[in-house]
Amino acid sequence: MQQNSLTLHLVSEATGQTLDAVARACIAQFPNTDVRLRHWNLIRSRLQLRRVLRHIALDRGPVMSSLTDPALQADMEAGCTSLQVRLLDVLDNAVAFLSTETGETATRHPGGQYIMDENYYQRIEAMHYVLAHDDGQETDNLKEADLVLVGVSRVSKTPTCFYLANRGIKAANVPLVMGIEPPPILFTLQCPVIGLTIDPETLIEIRRTRLSQMMPTSRQSDPAADYAYIDLEKVQEELRWARRLCRHHNWPVIDVTRRSIEETSASILDLTATQ
Repeated sequence: MQQNSLTLHLVSEATGQTLDAVARACIAQFPNTDVRLRHWNLIRSRLQLRRVLRHIALDRGPVMSSLTDPALQADMEAGCTSLQVRLLDVLDNAVAFLSTETGETATRHPGGQYIMDENYYQRIEAMHYVLAHDDGQETDNLKEADLVLVGVSRVSKTPTCFYLANRGIKAANVPLVMGIEPPPILFTLQCPVIGLTIDPETLIEIRRTRLSQMMPTSRQSDPAADYAYIDLEKVQEELRWARRLCRHHNWPVIDVTRRSIEETSASILDLTATQ
């Protein structure tokens, strides 16, 4: 099937993260179209908006907007009408809906979700915690964690912890290494301990990629260890051992094989909500 192409302009008064996330979630539903995103962030004046519209005229394509200022919204709509390009305001319907439900008039404050409030500082604290407790570091302080992830090497423990930190959750992770007893504190924690597992062949591919990226000068190569790291039978045994350990301690296990970091994190949050 021939692939279509499209330039999609994203116009935001703030950092553009929300708009980008919405756009990418939608684009994923159209695999036969090559969509090139053009980001126009921190657009807060009519002068800036006119400059954006000039660029849109040179590289025509539909526009998704998250502008909250009514004057800028009106100028955006007029400009797109003049250029004969379609415009979708991704926040307008949601804001109108919530205004009706709450009975409150929207403040129309640009980037309102980025206010430095208690939640903001909670996320920063969680990020510092993840950095300090990554890959089995400072296990003596695991009692301060909101949750702990365990699993063999390369099952996405670290990126998942960082994603959770962005939600304000202090997540530590501890590697499970066959033949080495996990730190005893793991067995006494009051917070949830959750295991991550993965299909062995998928894990081998991830590990092979990791090994190929490591420069010989950065580590002492151990051929026997490298072989065990990517040998199918060894990896299967390693994963079975980790699963048995989790089952023995009643730690729930999530298979991340076909999950993105976001999906894994959503599953973790579902688990912790019921514990």
